[in-house]
Amino acid sequence: MTFTDTHTHLDGEEFKADLPDVIGRAKAQGVGRVLVPAIDLKSVDTVLAVCRQFPGYAFPMIGLHPEEVKADWETQLRQLKARFTEASFIAIGEVGLDFYWDRTFEREQLLAFEAQVEWAVETQLPLMIHCRKAQNELLHILKRYEKELSGGVFHSFTGNQKEAEQLLKFERFALGIGGVLTFKSSHLREDLPAVVPLERIVLETDSPYMAPVPHRGERNESAFVRLVLEKLAEVYGVSAEEVAQTTEENVRRIFTKI
Repeated sequence: MTFTDTHTHLDGEEFKADLPDVIGRAKAQGVGRVLVPAIDLKSVDTVLAVCRQFPGYAFPMIGLHPEEVKADWETQLRQLKARFTEASFIAIGEVGLDFYWDRTFEREQLLAFEAQVEWAVETQLPLMIHCRKAQNELLHILKRYEKELSGGVFHSFTGNQKEAEQLLKFERFALGIGGVLTFKSSHLREDLPAVVPLERIVLETDSPYMAPVPHRGERNESAFVRLVLEKLAEVYGVSAEEVAQTTEENVRRIFTKI
């Protein structure tokens, strides 16, 4: 039984001391590959370094995270786009909108996100989308490009049934489900089976953040994605093997360059 961690920041400082061990534990738990998003220009270097260290196992994405969008966003995007030829990037990400803390750069975030959606159209690469407190604005932009996009993932989905149904209208997209599913307070265990077929879900950790129970509060790592898989199997009333197989089919359908 093998499966994919579709969103893990293994290039972060948190893994600098023991990354080979982290990868070893992931492989031991059945993680067959990891997908690593960039968040800004500097992180492209660290993401590519990880992927070159573990070729055929770690796969890079390229993008500007909404929380990294500042007044210089246009310069950042120009420099990011100039790096497209350096590697075989599998997705545009991590990109999106985040108005959770403040809206200081709201206009810039909207413009930067739309520009990167256009990259996805041009390259026919999938999008890895981050969205917090901005779903209406996000959908407004995506609807304009819906027919031209190859697909993608709404990363770290924690919304309700109505929000899930809105996102699933984008037929080539899936929801990324991570450790929040295991939290005692999470409503995902009820909401996901009610409206989201397994064929629209991919697994993720978002490590080093959001570790699942019983590791909540610890550094998250890719090995822990197995706990998400097992909880999904429980709430959907199917075997872990079925969740692994279905989510792997979803990964291969969306990320055609892996």
